[in-house]
Amino acid sequence: MKKTPRTPRGQRTVLALVSSVSLVLIQTSNQLGAARNGVIRGRVEIRRVIPQMERRPGVTDLGAPAARDVDDRLRSVVYLESAPRRAFELDEGGRAVMDQRNETFAPHLLAITTGTTVDFPNSDRFYHNVFSLSKPARFDLGRYSAGHSRSIRFERPGIVRVFCDIHSHMSAFILVFGHPYFAVTDSQGRYHIDNVPPGSYGVVAWNEGNASEPKAVMVPDGGAAELDFALR
Repeated sequence: MKKTPRTPRGQRTVLALVSSVSLVLIQTSNQLGAARNGVIRGRVEIRRVIPQMERRPGVTDLGAPAARDVDDRLRSVVYLESAPRRAFELDEGGRAVMDQRNETFAPHLLAITTGTTVDFPNSDRFYHNVFSLSKPARFDLGRYSAGHSRSIRFERPGIVRVFCDIHSHMSAFILVFGHPYFAVTDSQGRYHIDNVPPGSYGVVAWNEGNASEPKAVMVPDGGAAELDFALR
C-alpha cells in the first residue's frame, strides 16, 4: 500500500500560521468594509402654537366646567422623507395606546409603524365615541363607557385625524409610517432618529398638519448628523 507523503513538521507550522494570519486579515477586511449605522438628532422649534378648541359646556357642569387636560401641541414628528435603500417595510407592528381622559386624547400626537394596533381606552366617567374620516384609516368605534377600550389596527401609512363624535373639541393625530426612521420630539423639542444607515437623506419635521420642506442631511458611517428645524 502506497503511503501518502507527510509534510515536515516545520512546514506544517508555517502553513498553520499563514492560514491564521489570512483568516484574521479577511475578518478585519470584512469589519472595515461593513457600514455602521448612525443617528440624526436635533431640535424642532415651534414658533406659532395652534390654540386648542374651546370646550362646550355640558349639562352636568352646573356652572363649574369639569377638569380638562391641555393638549401637548409642541410635540412634533421628525422623519425621513423616503426610507433607505433595502429598508425593511414593516407590516407587523406592536401595540400603542391613545387614552381618553378629562375630555382629551392622550397623547395628542402618536407616531407608529404600519401593522400597529392602537387601543383607545375610556378613562372618563362618561361615554366617548372615537372615529376618523381620514383616507389611510376610516373607522367608527361607537359609543362605549368608562373602563372599556376598543382598538383598531393601522394597515396603511399616512396621517390619521382622530375625533370624538360626542365631544367636538377632542382631536388628535396618528402618523403611520412604513419604515422605522422617525421620532417624536420631547418636551424640549429635541429628537433623535437611531440606526440610520450612512448616506444622504431628506428629513421632514411635522407639527399639527404643518410640514417643513425636506432638509438634506448626510449621515456619516457610525456617526451623528445634527439638524434643527423651525416651524411657523
